Amino acid sequence: MDDLSRVQWLRALEARRIAIIKPSALGDVVQALPLARVLRRAFPSAEISWIVNRELEDLLVGHPCLAETIPFVRRGGVRKFATLLETLRSRRFDLVFDLQGLLRTGVMTLATGARVRIGLETAREGSRWCCTDLIPHTGRDVPAHARYWRIAETLGLAGESAGVEIAITPTERSWVYEQLRGLPRPVVAVHAGAGWATKRWPAPRFAAALKGLAGTVVVVGSKAELPLAEVVMTELKESGAPILNLAGRTTLRQLASLLGAVDAVVSNDSGPMHLAAAMQTPVVGVFTCTSPRLSGPGGAQHELVATSVACAASYCKKCPQRGAAHLACFEALPVERVRMALERVLRKSRAVDAG
Repeated sequence: MDDLSRVQWLRALEARRIAIIKPSALGDVVQALPLARVLRRAFPSAEISWIVNRELEDLLVGHPCLAETIPFVRRGGVRKFATLLETLRSRRFDLVFDLQGLLRTGVMTLATGARVRIGLETAREGSRWCCTDLIPHTGRDVPAHARYWRIAETLGLAGESAGVEIAITPTERSWVYEQLRGLPRPVVAVHAGAGWATKRWPAPRFAAALKGLAGTVVVVGSKAELPLAEVVMTELKESGAPILNLAGRTTLRQLASLLGAVDAVVSNDSGPMHLAAAMQTPVVGVFTCTSPRLSGPGGAQHELVATSVACAASYCKKCPQRGAAHLACFEALPVERVRMALERVLRKSRAVDAG
């Protein structure tokens, strides 16, 4: 089927109930989120549901294009998973998009009983066999954000806005305003965490890159990342610059509002990096074991800094090197490169504001 035929076929579907299966991770959910509006435009009468990890559900609640969110408890055991599958059966979906492409999401996809079940070419663990169709040109050589946007292109809606909508409340915005009120600008948020150990450029290096900043540093992260946040705080206290530690103190929507209110974000390749980019804040992204081209946000306002070791962008969750070469990608990425990238980002931001 060629692209034109696929567009005509999809747009002709009488889909009353649509499911988006994309439970995790934060960065991927954020990058896929523009599809909610695309599907609303393509199927204006349909009810759209999003199956998402329970800990990420807060980010999607209240989205104007979603009828509901269906939480998935990843470590909830067989009973909770069976309950989820029964919920999916009961909704009688007509059209399903499996954007995760794993065994468990393949099972979810089959459980819906939908006549049309669409996945991506990155599908693995047998999940592709649970789909009736795969969107072409969505392999691992395609940047993640472009891979999700291929669905918009396949629906003939590539010209739609790729902006992310999050239902941030006035209360959440007010909380952020109070946290930042009176702090010297520029305000730079720093996130030293990441899901994989191989993506965690060391916290002391983040602190070193921020030393001498003429402004305020805001440290962010989850409760599990509090030790990393404390390292950054301790290293920066001697500089005398204003520092605010909000790690472990924000909901996801508060974090989104906060990242949208600062002047720049310095982060490892992580969910908060993508959330900041989605909120139109320029980021300095630090990449060690992942590729900035494949995993980074798009846009010239961002500065993506990558290591240059032989195994860079290998996507290994555990470092394959031993001895002196273990995590050599951290040492190979100098603090000065990150500092200079931040300076460029802030200069570009000031130039845009002045214009």
